[in-house]
Amino acid sequence: MGSYDIKQVHGMHVVRDGPRERPPLALIHGSGASSGFWSPVVPALASRYHVIRVDLPGHGQSPPGSSYDVPEQAGCLAAVLDELELRPVTLAGHSSGGYIATALAEQRPDLVGSLALISSGPSPDALLPQPAVLRALISPPLGPLLWPIRSDAMLRRGMTAACNRPVDIPDDLIAENRRIGYRTFKTVMRRNTAYITERSMPERLADLDIPVLVIFGAADRRWNPSSARHYETVPDARVEQLPGVGHLPMLEAPETTGELLLDFAATATVQ
Repeated sequence: MGSYDIKQVHGMHVVRDGPRERPPLALIHGSGASSGFWSPVVPALASRYHVIRVDLPGHGQSPPGSSYDVPEQAGCLAAVLDELELRPVTLAGHSSGGYIATALAEQRPDLVGSLALISSGPSPDALLPQPAVLRALISPPLGPLLWPIRSDAMLRRGMTAACNRPVDIPDDLIAENRRIGYRTFKTVMRRNTAYITERSMPERLADLDIPVLVIFGAADRRWNPSSARHYETVPDARVEQLPGVGHLPMLEAPETTGELLLDFAATATVQ
């Protein structure tokens, strides 16, 4: 098993792990994050799959994009998968990364074989009141003033505010998070909300004829954990709730998260 970076594929930084002849599994991070957030689960996944991670536009090591609309970002991801000649792909998206994965399945059913959504809120009314540190960082008047002077400690508090279990954020993720501009982050958040306001996630998924796995932390502090039950209306959907886990299952419970993704990908591949 090896890995190598492709610095730019259609404007996105790409990291690939695992045997290239194995079925492809693409991991999509959420808002304000980067591909490095998947690192704890990659070794297990790459033992059986060709794992592709991307930094979405304006995140991690990818430059800002021309648009942060969810369908536009899905189009950028489709261009990467086309360039790498990968299909059909199992897509796993964390939080708003699940919206981009779903939008890609809507646009390009030829590319997507199955979908795994992790901590992806189903609709705007499932959003919980956000922790004080997050409100301070993203809301005027303090947000624009604090953003350029955030300390490492403040960044760590912001990144783990929606977690329920202790999480150690490594320095490289702090550095990547610091690259995200305030306007970029705010725009991404607005576009994400617009996507699930137009149609809820369960409604969108119900129109897709593919296997779906939904993983939700039972102690998620960003989205109401009980909202996971709305995904049970989706045909061929499996919903898993992780006791004691917050908004970042791949960091809070990487072994369990990895096992669920491996089991789902194997089942979906043989369907």
